[in-house]
Amino acid sequence: MIDLTIHRAGLERAVQRARERGIVIPTFAQMKDPSRIPETIRARLREVGLWDVNPLNLFRITWKNEPVPFGGGFGGVNYLEFPPALTGVPARIIALVGKWFPTGAHKVGATFGCLVPRLVTGQFDPTYHKAVWPSTGNFCRGGAYNSALLGCESIAILPEEMSRERFEWLSRLAGEVIATPGCESNVKEIFDKCWELRRTRPEVFIFNQFEEFGNYLWHYEVTGHAMEEVLARELGPKGTYRGVVLTTGSAGTIGCGDYMKQVFPTSKVAASEALQCPTLLMNGFGGHRIEGIGDKHVPWIHNVKNTDLVMAIDDAACLALVRLFNEPAGRAYLVRQGVPEALVERLDLLGISGIANLLSSIKFAKWYELGEHDVVLTVLTDSMELYGSRLVELRQERGEYTEMDAAADYHRYLLGCTVDFMAELGYWERRRIHNLKYFTWVEQQGKTAEELQAQWYDPDYWTGIQRQVAEIDALIEEFNARVGLM
Repeated sequence: MIDLTIHRAGLERAVQRARERGIVIPTFAQMKDPSRIPETIRARLREVGLWDVNPLNLFRITWKNEPVPFGGGFGGVNYLEFPPALTGVPARIIALVGKWFPTGAHKVGATFGCLVPRLVTGQFDPTYHKAVWPSTGNFCRGGAYNSALLGCESIAILPEEMSRERFEWLSRLAGEVIATPGCESNVKEIFDKCWELRRTRPEVFIFNQFEEFGNYLWHYEVTGHAMEEVLARELGPKGTYRGVVLTTGSAGTIGCGDYMKQVFPTSKVAASEALQCPTLLMNGFGGHRIEGIGDKHVPWIHNVKNTDLVMAIDDAACLALVRLFNEPAGRAYLVRQGVPEALVERLDLLGISGIANLLSSIKFAKWYELGEHDVVLTVLTDSMELYGSRLVELRQERGEYTEMDAAADYHRYLLGCTVDFMAELGYWERRRIHNLKYFTWVEQQGKTAEELQAQWYDPDYWTGIQRQVAEIDALIEEFNARVGLM
């Protein structure tokens, strides 16, 4: 359960800070349904840019922002459908688009789910604490951004080999940026830095995305409902929803799969990871280049008992498709293969992990031999906006991207996508993966074996967390009333 104990002194200071900074906090209900947002706030948002450091942008933490960079309102869920000419499978693959969140990534929602419950209970005192956001990229960006909007100081932690754009962005917003050794897979080094900060700096408040149930809960509630709305619009009388496919990363986003299984009990939840670090698939380890999915452990907040399939994606495939989707020769080739030009022009909505999710969805469709009426859902966490330097590096490393390169990548990695490195999970395979949590979380990070067992055996463990949304919303409404700005 998320601790919602009230700390009166901290709460009073948080209320005063919000009053001074003009901060009003949205509820989960408003993030799911922006029509609930007061008209006065919607009117003021017409003068605010999507990435502006303005407390009003807390109300843009939703899948339903108008897809414009400035002054937009709200509409339906932002999503893309990938046609068979691109995927090579008849199944309908639909992806929610993360670019139209503030910061350009949906992780801003996950960090909201972590920080706000602590703020509205007074556990996090913005006049004393510093919010620490350990991450492999977008989570610490979302955390630094929300901290700024909510009048809190922040510290971002991420591996030194992440993209240059991330560090440049964080240098402008986070109070402090700490680069830890290694790449995407070096999560243990991030954890070690957190323990060092705990020992030496009493003012830090760690929001570890891999263990924070606010991350899970935001995606269960907000992303899950967004997916349900997309299906209500797209399924039609013949359609069948087959499952959601996601790279695990912190396992926050895959929390939406728990919601979707409750609504569609026969649907599947598939978890994907890098072939260069196949922890779920093969108890493996290693380094990889699919930015956005830290690994070499099983996140504490991953409900493994609800996972039906695991698979691994070669990072070489993702980097090749970065070029196919973004280089002029690649785009021109796709159009000649029958991919609609309007879609080709929007392929920059896929960041590297989004490409991994697309490939994973293709593998899922092939594994289950899905047809034209079957629907698979996934998510595009971010866009190419934060990977321009990677594209430059690939050009320098590999030279000009030609039509021949495009043909090779299209046929090898899209039409030629195979069902290797996949495993369908029975009871004991799920149990094996769940047990891997012990070595990270009990031996290293201070969790108890009793809670680890409860995650598996207690039927109320996960549903108890899910039921906390109403209580959190009530606390937010009470907080706003005390601030007095509504």
